[in-house]
Amino acid sequence: MSISDSLQSLRASGSDGALLTEAVLRQLRDEIFAGKLESGTSLSVPGLAARLEVSRSPVREAVQQLVVDGLAVYTPRAGAKVAHLDDEMLRHVFEVREVLDGLAAREATTRVTLADLAELWERVREQEAYLETSADHRRDADLDLDFHTAVRAHSGNKPLCDALFRLDTQSHLYRSDMWSHDVNRRLAVAEHRRIVGALEAGDADEAERAAKAHAAGVLVRLLRK
Repeated sequence: MSISDSLQSLRASGSDGALLTEAVLRQLRDEIFAGKLESGTSLSVPGLAARLEVSRSPVREAVQQLVVDGLAVYTPRAGAKVAHLDDEMLRHVFEVREVLDGLAAREATTRVTLADLAELWERVREQEAYLETSADHRRDADLDLDFHTAVRAHSGNKPLCDALFRLDTQSHLYRSDMWSHDVNRRLAVAEHRRIVGALEAGDADEAERAAKAHAAGVLVRLLRK
Protein backbone atom coordinates (compact mmCIF):
# COMPACT_ATOMS: atom_id res chain seq x y z
CA MET A 1 0.00 0.00 0.00
CA SER A 2 1.38 3.40 -1.00
CA ILE A 3 1.58 6.32 1.40
CA SER A 4 -1.29 8.02 -0.47
CA ASP A 5 -3.42 4.86 -0.23
CA SER A 6 -2.60 4.59 3.47
CA LEU A 7 -3.69 8.18 4.02
CA GLN A 8 -6.94 7.57 2.15
CA SER A 9 -7.62 4.44 4.18
CA LEU A 10 -7.05 6.26 7.47
CA ARG A 11 -9.39 9.07 6.42
CA ALA A 12 -12.11 6.57 5.52
CA SER A 13 -11.76 4.58 8.75
CA GLY A 14 -11.80 7.63 11.01
CA SER A 15 -8.52 6.61 12.66
CA ASP A 16 -7.22 8.49 15.66
CA GLY A 17 -5.33 11.75 15.30
CA ALA A 18 -1.87 10.32 15.98
CA LEU A 19 -2.08 7.81 13.14
CA LEU A 20 -3.45 10.41 10.75
CA THR A 21 -0.72 12.90 11.69
CA GLU A 22 1.94 10.24 11.05
CA ALA A 23 0.38 9.43 7.66
CA VAL A 24 0.31 13.12 6.70
CA LEU A 25 3.92 13.51 7.85
CA ARG A 26 5.02 10.54 5.74
CA GLN A 27 3.14 11.91 2.72
CA LEU A 28 4.73 15.36 3.02
CA ARG A 29 8.18 13.92 3.67
CA ASP A 30 7.83 11.66 0.63
CA GLU A 31 6.80 14.62 -1.55
CA ILE A 32 9.81 16.63 -0.33
CA PHE A 33 12.22 13.76 -1.01
CA ALA A 34 10.70 13.21 -4.47
CA GLY A 35 11.03 16.91 -5.29
CA LYS A 36 7.28 17.44 -5.64
CA LEU A 37 7.53 19.95 -2.81
CA GLU A 38 10.64 21.90 -3.80
CA SER A 39 12.87 24.02 -1.60
CA GLY A 40 11.14 27.27 -0.72
CA THR A 41 7.64 25.90 -1.29
CA SER A 42 5.13 27.27 1.21
CA LEU A 43 3.69 24.68 3.59
CA SER A 44 0.31 26.33 4.04
CA VAL A 45 -1.70 24.36 6.57
CA PRO A 46 -5.11 25.29 5.07
CA GLY A 47 -3.86 24.56 1.54
CA LEU A 48 -2.30 21.21 2.43
CA ALA A 49 -5.34 20.18 4.49
CA ALA A 50 -7.61 20.89 1.51
CA ARG A 51 -5.37 19.00 -0.92
CA LEU A 52 -4.95 15.98 1.36
CA GLU A 53 -8.62 16.11 2.38
CA VAL A 54 -7.93 16.05 6.12
CA SER A 55 -8.53 18.50 8.95
CA ARG A 56 -5.96 21.18 9.71
CA SER A 57 -4.86 19.71 13.05
CA PRO A 58 -2.86 16.69 11.73
CA VAL A 59 -1.37 18.86 8.98
CA ARG A 60 -0.29 21.52 11.48
CA GLU A 61 1.37 18.88 13.68
CA ALA A 62 3.06 17.27 10.66
CA VAL A 63 4.46 20.61 9.48
CA GLN A 64 5.76 21.32 12.98
CA GLN A 65 7.57 17.97 12.91
CA LEU A 66 9.08 18.80 9.52
CA VAL A 67 10.54 21.93 11.11
CA VAL A 68 11.95 19.86 13.98
CA ASP A 69 13.45 17.38 11.48
CA GLY A 70 15.12 20.20 9.55
CA LEU A 71 13.06 19.66 6.40
CA ALA A 72 11.21 22.94 6.82
CA VAL A 73 11.91 26.36 8.26
CA TYR A 74 9.45 28.62 10.02
CA THR A 75 9.38 32.40 9.81
CA PRO A 76 6.95 34.48 11.92
CA ARG A 77 4.09 35.87 9.80
CA ALA A 78 5.41 34.07 6.70
CA GLY A 79 4.80 30.57 8.03
CA ALA A 80 6.66 27.36 7.17
CA LYS A 81 8.33 26.49 3.90
CA VAL A 82 10.48 23.63 2.61
CA ALA A 83 14.11 24.15 3.66
CA HIS A 84 17.00 24.61 1.26
CA LEU A 85 20.33 22.80 1.49
CA ASP A 86 23.23 24.29 -0.47
CA ASP A 87 26.76 22.94 -0.96
CA GLU A 88 28.14 24.64 2.15
CA MET A 89 25.36 23.42 4.41
CA LEU A 90 25.70 19.90 2.99
CA ARG A 91 29.39 19.95 3.95
CA HIS A 92 28.47 21.00 7.48
CA VAL A 93 25.88 18.23 7.73
CA PHE A 94 28.39 15.60 6.62
CA GLU A 95 31.15 16.93 8.87
CA VAL A 96 28.90 16.10 11.81
CA ARG A 97 27.59 12.88 10.29
CA GLU A 98 31.13 11.61 9.72
CA VAL A 99 31.98 11.93 13.41
CA LEU A 100 28.67 10.53 14.67
CA ASP A 101 28.57 7.60 12.24
CA GLY A 102 32.09 6.71 13.31
CA LEU A 103 31.00 6.75 16.95
CA ALA A 104 27.92 4.65 16.18
CA ALA A 105 30.01 2.00 14.40
CA ARG A 106 32.52 1.94 17.26
CA GLU A 107 29.80 1.46 19.86
CA ALA A 108 28.04 -1.17 17.74
CA THR A 109 31.18 -3.32 17.54
CA THR A 110 30.86 -4.74 21.05
CA ARG A 111 27.07 -5.02 20.93
CA VAL A 112 26.28 -6.83 17.68
CA THR A 113 25.28 -10.47 17.92
CA LEU A 114 25.84 -13.21 15.37
CA ALA A 115 22.21 -12.78 14.32
CA ASP A 116 22.74 -9.03 13.92
CA LEU A 117 25.78 -9.62 11.73
CA ALA A 118 23.89 -12.13 9.59
CA GLU A 119 21.16 -9.53 9.06
CA LEU A 120 23.69 -6.84 8.12
CA TRP A 121 25.43 -9.16 5.64
CA GLU A 122 22.03 -9.93 4.11
CA ARG A 123 21.48 -6.20 3.57
CA VAL A 124 24.86 -5.93 1.85
CA ARG A 125 24.09 -8.93 -0.37
CA GLU A 126 20.75 -7.38 -1.33
CA GLN A 127 22.52 -4.18 -2.37
CA GLU A 128 25.10 -6.21 -4.32
CA ALA A 129 22.32 -8.04 -6.19
CA TYR A 130 20.79 -4.75 -7.28
CA LEU A 131 24.12 -3.69 -8.78
CA GLU A 132 23.31 -6.04 -11.66
CA THR A 133 20.11 -4.09 -12.39
CA SER A 134 19.47 -0.56 -13.61
CA ALA A 135 19.91 2.25 -11.12
CA ASP A 136 16.83 3.33 -9.19
CA HIS A 137 17.53 6.52 -7.23
CA ARG A 138 14.79 6.10 -4.65
CA ARG A 139 15.34 2.36 -4.13
CA ASP A 140 19.13 2.66 -3.81
CA ALA A 141 18.91 5.67 -1.49
CA ASP A 142 16.37 3.84 0.69
CA LEU A 143 18.54 0.71 0.88
CA ASP A 144 21.50 2.87 1.87
CA LEU A 145 19.50 4.59 4.61
CA ASP A 146 18.12 1.25 5.86
CA PHE A 147 21.66 -0.14 6.13
CA HIS A 148 22.94 2.81 8.14
CA THR A 149 19.85 2.87 10.34
CA ALA A 150 20.47 -0.79 11.21
CA VAL A 151 24.16 -0.23 12.05
CA ARG A 152 23.33 2.79 14.18
CA ALA A 153 20.57 0.95 16.03
CA HIS A 154 23.12 -1.65 17.15
CA SER A 155 25.02 1.11 18.96
CA GLY A 156 22.22 1.13 21.52
CA ASN A 157 22.57 4.92 21.74
CA LYS A 158 19.17 6.51 21.06
CA PRO A 159 20.27 10.17 21.23
CA LEU A 160 23.02 9.33 18.73
CA CYS A 161 20.57 7.56 16.42
CA ASP A 162 18.09 10.44 16.63
CA ALA A 163 20.79 12.97 15.76
CA LEU A 164 21.92 10.92 12.77
CA PHE A 165 18.32 10.46 11.60
CA ARG A 166 17.90 14.23 11.52
CA LEU A 167 21.15 14.67 9.59
CA ASP A 168 20.14 12.02 7.06
CA THR A 169 16.74 13.63 6.68
CA GLN A 170 18.31 17.00 5.98
CA SER A 171 20.73 15.57 3.42
CA HIS A 172 17.75 14.36 1.37
CA LEU A 173 17.07 18.01 0.55
CA TYR A 174 20.21 18.11 -1.58
CA ARG A 175 19.46 17.32 -5.20
CA SER A 176 22.09 15.05 -6.70
CA ASP A 177 22.26 12.32 -9.34
CA MET A 178 24.81 10.37 -7.29
CA TRP A 179 22.75 7.18 -7.27
CA SER A 180 22.37 7.29 -11.05
CA HIS A 181 26.01 6.32 -11.61
CA ASP A 182 27.07 2.66 -11.30
CA VAL A 183 30.51 3.55 -9.93
CA ASN A 184 28.91 5.40 -7.00
CA ARG A 185 26.57 2.51 -6.26
CA ARG A 186 29.46 0.02 -6.31
CA LEU A 187 31.64 2.21 -4.09
CA ALA A 188 28.85 2.56 -1.53
CA VAL A 189 28.28 -1.20 -1.34
CA ALA A 190 32.03 -1.88 -1.04
CA GLU A 191 32.22 0.61 1.82
CA HIS A 192 29.24 -1.02 3.52
CA ARG A 193 30.99 -4.39 3.22
CA ARG A 194 34.09 -2.90 4.89
CA ILE A 195 31.98 -1.61 7.80
CA VAL A 196 30.29 -4.96 8.41
CA GLY A 197 33.60 -6.79 8.05
CA ALA A 198 35.09 -4.64 10.81
CA LEU A 199 32.06 -5.23 13.05
CA GLU A 200 32.35 -8.98 12.47
CA ALA A 201 36.07 -8.91 13.29
CA GLY A 202 35.37 -7.02 16.51
CA ASP A 203 37.72 -4.23 15.42
CA ALA A 204 36.19 -1.06 16.84
CA ASP A 205 38.95 1.18 15.49
CA GLU A 206 38.52 -0.15 11.96
CA ALA A 207 34.71 0.04 12.21
CA GLU A 208 34.98 3.71 13.15
CA ARG A 209 37.49 4.40 10.36
CA ALA A 210 35.33 2.59 7.79
CA ALA A 211 32.17 4.45 8.77
CA LYS A 212 33.91 7.83 8.75
CA ALA A 213 35.59 7.12 5.40
CA HIS A 214 32.24 6.14 3.92
CA ALA A 215 30.57 9.37 5.05
CA ALA A 216 33.47 11.41 3.70
CA GLY A 217 33.33 9.56 0.38
CA VAL A 218 29.57 10.03 0.02
CA LEU A 219 29.99 13.78 0.50
CA VAL A 220 32.58 13.99 -2.27
CA ARG A 221 30.38 11.97 -4.61
CA LEU A 222 27.28 14.05 -3.82
CA LEU A 223 29.14 17.27 -4.68
CA ARG A 224 30.88 15.89 -7.76
CA LYS A 225 29.47 17.47 -10.93
